[in-house]
Amino acid sequence: MSEFQLNQEAYRQTACQAVAEGCVLIKNENKTLPLQKGDRVAVFGRMAANYYKSGLGSGGLVNTRYVTGILDALMASDGIRLDKKLLKIYEDWNASHPLDKGHGWGTVPWNQEEMPINESTVAEAAEADDVALVIIGRTAGEDQDNAAKEGSYLLTATERDLIRKVSKHFTRTAVLLNVGNIIDMNWVEEDKVPAVMYVWQGGQEGGNGVLSVLTAEQSPSGKLSDTIAKSIQDYPSTANFGNQYENIYAEDIYVGYRYFETFAKDRVLYPFGFGLSYTTFKMSGQIAGDSDSPFVNISATVTNAGEYEGKEVAQLYVKKPQGALGQPARELVAFEKTRALLPGESTKVIFTIPKYAIASFDDSGVTGHKNAYVLEEGSYEFYLGSDVRSAQLIGSFRQEFAVVSQLEEIYAPVKPFKRMKPSVSGNYYELKYEDAPLRTIGAYERMEANKPQEIAYTGDRGIVLADVYHGKATMDEFLAQLSAEDLIVLFRGEGMSSPKVTPGTGSAFGGLSENLRHFGIPAGCTTDGPSGIRMDCGTKAFSLPNGTSLGCTFNVELVESLYAFEGKELRKNRIDALLGPGLNIHRNPLCGRNFEYISEDPVLTGKMGAAMIRGLSCVGSTGTIKHFMGNNQEYSRNDVNGVMSQRAAREIYLKGFEISVREGKARSVMTTYGPVNGIWTSSHYDLNTIVLRKEWGFDGIVMTDWWARGSVENQPGDRKCRAAMIAAGNNLYMVVDDQTDMKQDDILAAYQSGELTLGQLQENARSILGFLLKSPAMLYEMNEISQEELDERAIVEEGDIDFENIITYDSDEEGTLRIENPNWNPQQGDFEVFATNIQRKGMYNIRITAHSDLNDLAQLPISVSFDNQLRGILTFQGSNGAKVTKEMEISEVFAPTHYVKLYFGASGMVIDSVEIYWAHSIKAPFDDVEE
Repeated sequence: MSEFQLNQEAYRQTACQAVAEGCVLIKNENKTLPLQKGDRVAVFGRMAANYYKSGLGSGGLVNTRYVTGILDALMASDGIRLDKKLLKIYEDWNASHPLDKGHGWGTVPWNQEEMPINESTVAEAAEADDVALVIIGRTAGEDQDNAAKEGSYLLTATERDLIRKVSKHFTRTAVLLNVGNIIDMNWVEEDKVPAVMYVWQGGQEGGNGVLSVLTAEQSPSGKLSDTIAKSIQDYPSTANFGNQYENIYAEDIYVGYRYFETFAKDRVLYPFGFGLSYTTFKMSGQIAGDSDSPFVNISATVTNAGEYEGKEVAQLYVKKPQGALGQPARELVAFEKTRALLPGESTKVIFTIPKYAIASFDDSGVTGHKNAYVLEEGSYEFYLGSDVRSAQLIGSFRQEFAVVSQLEEIYAPVKPFKRMKPSVSGNYYELKYEDAPLRTIGAYERMEANKPQEIAYTGDRGIVLADVYHGKATMDEFLAQLSAEDLIVLFRGEGMSSPKVTPGTGSAFGGLSENLRHFGIPAGCTTDGPSGIRMDCGTKAFSLPNGTSLGCTFNVELVESLYAFEGKELRKNRIDALLGPGLNIHRNPLCGRNFEYISEDPVLTGKMGAAMIRGLSCVGSTGTIKHFMGNNQEYSRNDVNGVMSQRAAREIYLKGFEISVREGKARSVMTTYGPVNGIWTSSHYDLNTIVLRKEWGFDGIVMTDWWARGSVENQPGDRKCRAAMIAAGNNLYMVVDDQTDMKQDDILAAYQSGELTLGQLQENARSILGFLLKSPAMLYEMNEISQEELDERAIVEEGDIDFENIITYDSDEEGTLRIENPNWNPQQGDFEVFATNIQRKGMYNIRITAHSDLNDLAQLPISVSFDNQLRGILTFQGSNGAKVTKEMEISEVFAPTHYVKLYFGASGMVIDSVEIYWAHSIKAPFDDVEE
């Protein structure tokens, strides 16, 4: 079998397994689950028929061939008898209460209206059926945080009423939560619900994965990647979440369970790492460690002590001495999921923990070693168990004070604030506050002192990039040929849906201009996203389980295997870098993008991120870890300043990225939209050069998020402020319409004034070219793609669109694009797809003129999609040969290239013309001015 072959059935099975292992069983009384063969099952909830495969925004726009929801899987199961009368009640109600799909980006509601249920309907179902499943759905996403109100973080009154009534009448009631993130859970006990399971958003195989757990094909083995507290107000970050301009990270390192296990154990409903199984497990362990060894070695034994086959997660936590720094009561340092164990079977788990993993960062100098990772003197206790709360002490060792890694100050705050610190007496932790250490080094001192040396410009010497690839020339010799203008052009990526790379993708970068192509620089390609490949032209791709679901598997090996399939899918579609995984921390449950991210814990986040990158890189493409760093809120994400200590940054918000770089060998990073400690992340030298490259040894590219802003200290962010990005080590600006337009930013002026040097431009280009040299794009440039790969790419699946031969239509300067007499003779089920090259930004309408020889009783609908999103239906009637014109609003347009699809629902129509025209100006979502 070719290494490039994408086995769709194996892909499906692996995704299904990942969904199943991510399901977290919270409660299971009355032997509600698993379902037994022959059970008569009543399915409640309108979302049973409207499964959420993922959240919203760039991370959810995957065009799938199918989505199997929970109800779909139940209906296809031979061993389950569904209450068809109840299903018909919901079917009829849903028909008269269609889904509210919003009106564009960031406007889709968090939930859908639930059907009110009569007590008599529930009672009748309970008489006929054995078990009830209640399905609750939630979504959120990019530009759309959750809210602590009904329909979002809280259940609605109608949902609560449904759950109460069903739980009252059914002894066996299970509520399944098809959500992207944890929600309020007080209703579980208040409404006396026998069983509850988080099933998350599982992508296109979601329903099948959930079914395998419901029917005990496998026992649930998922564990919570977040703490579920009694109230949203119990999370220490809530008081500093949702502000438009500034969020102070006063909780410091005490995020999630680090806070609750230290200061508020009584405010926890379900602890981090918690999850039930159909079986039970026993765990034991022992430690071998001393002050002189660089490692702590721990062996654990896990035994299946129950009646079902199942997997367990061995979780290892450390309790550090409080010392001068102050520490959480427990921190996760390692975990491992066992293989499936038969009843009575045991397995060994070996943990080898480097001391660096249990060191703490001193950002104040209180230990006498400022800006260093240190091991403070005292006893280091290790706890082993199936969640943070129940983990038991298995041993300890005494450590002498040691400096593990001496670093330097980075990205420290400039605004004074108080941060949490415990005061400990015996086993009691009292919450106190201390002043956070402030910045002592100028933002640009080290950048100015370490500017790269210039390579003397030689002009064109006939060296192409392939010569560097084959060792015939050095990178310096190649770079010496490029003018300052060439180097500036190379900094800019084009998109979205650039016609210079795979259709419908997020960006093109590298050799896009005629001059850069002359030097043999290929065009690289990136696209979204964390839950599957997004191609806005309509190309189909596999939709994966969301980040939270995969985090809850605690199965590194499984996640790496799943992402290896996506890596092959990237290669098949000539995409060099996926824009994912997302590695931001679940600082607060209300962050709308939590579904893309993994956990409140940085170690779990980092280990999963590294696994994803290793998988994506299996055949040469790769992933882009994002958003670097501190993207913990969607509201006002372009402006809101995160004020955090250096210790919090290093131990919490950077740690997942660090693990992914060191262990996953990540070679592509995306910065955020907003600022941290007053400077936009895209423009901070400390972050993009000192931490990423100098400390972690990163060898790759750093790119902005799309249409992001740059900044200099004490100035607001500005999309034209890009010279600061290059100086900081942010290599690519994503995205622009035309890479060669020198008037669109401040780079040329900065170079001409001497503010930006030729050496800085060359060093920036070195990173971009180095990345391209390791990417599939370079092999295509040199015609060194193997025949087996070409054969794999040539396989066309049913329904695929031939984008190699798609026609692009240009608009005029006013923004009008007109197709006259296109010679289309559509039959029912046919479709036409074309691309646009639109030169004016704004809101656009589509106008279609057609005629039909049928009479006026004939209905002739045309479904109109723009970038594969259905925008509406224009319904014509027979016109006895007369021309009829209909029009509708189609979309906002901010980039030239888009894809329009017209699907014809009936035969008997002739298209006379199609016109797409500018309707009015609008404010672009990433602009400060109206277009």
